[in-house]
Parts: sequence; structure tokens; C-alpha cells
Amino acid sequence: MKASSRNQFRGVVTEVVIGAVNAEVYVQLDGGETLIASITNDSVTTLNLTKDIQVIALIKAPQIIIVTDFGGYKLSARNQLQGIVSQVRRGVINSEIILTIKGGDHVAATVTNDSVQTLNLHEGQIATAVFKAGAIMLAVAS
Repeated sequence: MKASSRNQFRGVVTEVVIGAVNAEVYVQLDGGETLIASITNDSVTTLNLTKDIQVIALIKAPQIIIVTDFGGYKLSARNQLQGIVSQVRRGVINSEIILTIKGGDHVAATVTNDSVQTLNLHEGQIATAVFKAGAIMLAVAS
């Protein structure tokens, strides 16, 4: 599959919880982490999503927030992947931050250069990629 999304994670659906309009789909990544996607019930039907089906989770890099210190706060975003900053690619206005997470997967996030400076982002630093369940798109082989 070719897609513009920088973050493409292979995984297996472990649970589908159907709500009134949307469903929560739990996806275990090959590296062991779990993502929770919020998609419409129609999408669950269209994609024929069931337990044990293989999927690809797509998340655009600008949808990901990098956190280095939660300061005792908890966030409503349930997708929180801790890792090590493996690259900081500076641009004129924004930078791309690459985190290596458990299992060797990489998460790409686009943040402003001001945020890179404020968070003192650098290679080798522990950080967490945070994103909402609604930021995830799911794809299946046809």
C-alpha cells in the first residue's frame, strides 16, 4: 500500500467495541504496543473488521504530540507510545521527530522548531508520542 501518512503500523485487531455511532478498535502492533482507533460503525462493516484480522493503522505526523514530561497530569488521549528520540530533522519552521518505540517501530511527529527548543528535544532522549483515537485510520487488504 502506498499512502502519504508517515506512520503506518501493522497489527492485529484484538477487540472491536461497537457503540451507537462509532466503534473502538484495539490493534496490537507487531512490537507489542496496543493502539485504540475510533472509527464509524459503517467503517467496521465496510472493512469487515473482526478479531484477529490484520490491519494497517495510519496516523499523520502532524496529529502526533510529543511529550517529555507529563508533570503529574493524565491526558484523555489513550494512545501514548513511549520511546527514544532517534532523529531530529530540522526544517525552516518545523522539525520532524522520529521516536523508536518498543519492538523497533518508528513514530514520526511534526512539531515546530520552537517546540524542539522548548522541550530540548535531542537524540537519545525519552519522549512519548501522544495522539487521539480519532487520528487513526485503519486499512485492510482487499
